[in-house]
Parts: sequence; structure tokens; C-alpha cells
Amino acid sequence: MCKVILYIAMSLDGYIADRDGGVAWLDGDGSDCGHPGSYPDFIQTVDTVVLGYRTYHQIISELSPENWVYRGLKSYVFTHRKLLSTEEILFTDRSPADLVAELKNSSSGIWVCGGSDIANQLLEAGLIDELFISVIPTILGGGIRLFTAERSMGLMLLSVLHYNGIVEMRYRLKETPDTV
Repeated sequence: MCKVILYIAMSLDGYIADRDGGVAWLDGDGSDCGHPGSYPDFIQTVDTVVLGYRTYHQIISELSPENWVYRGLKSYVFTHRKLLSTEEILFTDRSPADLVAELKNSSSGIWVCGGSDIANQLLEAGLIDELFISVIPTILGGGIRLFTAERSMGLMLLSVLHYNGIVEMRYRLKETPDTV
């Protein structure tokens, strides 16, 4: 079975988007602009991307309107909208937990790209194996919060990388008596 990885960035105060849903603040402090972080290595470990419609729409309308940034990867977009799927981008109204549980058997690696609702549903279902959380040196004071889980979850730190004022932490969920 493959790993399901939440790879995402948040502000120092825990938001993945500002009050208007924007992500223009996703920059470091300018001290090491050329450092690529872990993304180039990470993207080589996945063949599947799962994301919500708002994240998808932001990518195609603001961040990369000319080119699909996840070309070569199978992308599943969770939405109730009736949109035409392509070979690489599949629109689905299935439960994120059901689809990801099924994909774990056929993918080499699954990236939970966004947003908060999808990530939290998969965390609650126990389907996320690792979390790569990049903390951006910005305090937003409000917006879309990354974690909204109703229960506590222990994490084990696997690694830390820092560059350009960004601190990237890699965790896995701690095993508890119910998960062993």
C-alpha cells in the first residue's frame, strides 16, 4: 500500500489561505529565495493528487491558468459540480475517505494537496500517513484554518528543513493502542 501524504503550507498562526481565500503570502522572508525546499524530491514520490474544488479553481484561475501544474499525475478533484473529466483530471463527488482508501491499493503515492476540508476528513478517517507542513513566516490573523479536527492526534517528528524563513516539518501520526 502506498503512502498518503498531506503536503501543504500554512501561516505561522495556522491558516492555509487569507480571509479572501488568497495565497499571495506564500513566500519566505527573502533570505534564501533560490532554495527549492523539499518539493522537487517530494513530487517524485507521488503519482496521484487529491484536492478540493476551491484549490483546483485557484490553480486554474490564478496560480497557473495556462498550464496544469500537475501534468503527468492523476488528479482527483472533489466537487458536486458536473464537470467533464480528462485523462489526468477526474472530477468526483465520492467521499474523499472512500476514494483515497481505494486509491491506496493502486497508487505509488498520494498527495493530499488541499484544502482544509479534504485534509481534515482524511485525518479523521486515519488515512493520512505523513504530514509535510511548511510554516510560512507570516501571521494572517484569520482565514481558512488548516486543522479543525475534533480530537487530538499525536505526531512523531521525522525531519525539519528550514530555508528562506520557512520551516518545513515532516511528521507521521503516532501509533496508539487502537492503530497498532
